Amino acid sequence: MPCFICETCGTQYAPSATPPERCPVCEDERQYVGWNGQTWTTHEQLAQRYRLRIEEDAGLLGIGLPTDFAIPQRALLLPTDAGNLLWECVSLVTDEAVVALRARGGVDRIVISHPHFYTSMVEWSEALGGVPILLHETDREWVQHPSDRIEFWSGERLSLSDDVTLINVGGHFDGSTALHWKRGPHEGGALFPGDALQVVFDRRHVTFMYSYPNYIPMKTRDVRTMRERLRGLEFEDVYGYTWKRNILGGGRKAVDASFDRYLGAVMEVG
Repeated sequence: MPCFICETCGTQYAPSATPPERCPVCEDERQYVGWNGQTWTTHEQLAQRYRLRIEEDAGLLGIGLPTDFAIPQRALLLPTDAGNLLWECVSLVTDEAVVALRARGGVDRIVISHPHFYTSMVEWSEALGGVPILLHETDREWVQHPSDRIEFWSGERLSLSDDVTLINVGGHFDGSTALHWKRGPHEGGALFPGDALQVVFDRRHVTFMYSYPNYIPMKTRDVRTMRERLRGLEFEDVYGYTWKRNILGGGRKAVDASFDRYLGAVMEVG
């Protein structure tokens, strides 16, 4: 049986003979049902329509779909002291991408920031040899393709190694996770926040939204909680959720300034 994929958010569902009746991910107020109604594709159909973009993004191997399908995030291969981590996922898995990853040592674990990027995580795991998938437990309800490969972690922080820490920053989703890489990929370290903190187009700031497509601001208490949970972490770079949306150099100062700017603007309006 096929595993149907939502064409609007890119989430892959458990095997079924017919498409699901609805996509709870898209019906949630943080996302939206496509303007032509709920539509579905399969992995095989997706492979016929698209070829993955596989190229470097600020010194890391990136993998992504063209921007006219679903949410245009890209996955990144992080060669850390905690192993090779595939940060985020996309809906399409191809032999070409698997070969590119294996040429760089393969993948030891998949780590995903939040449910909008779960996509075809189980299919990716199987293609990479059954590697574990690490998700925060408070977002368990959003998993649409259950698997023994999925491992849930809990709490505010999880250390994967001396260099790599996961931080439950919340805000966008309760389990929204940022990854802090202390000594990589460049000098000074980096923060990978998914879109809990989204790098904006000027690439000098980040912003904080509960819903990006529906323009719902994040609650100020959640932004303050996020600031506290990131306090004390040093990083020069911030890797955004999609191609070239990165702050390279001065990342810590940019994030701190963005917290102040956002809270000041929201409080003034309120």
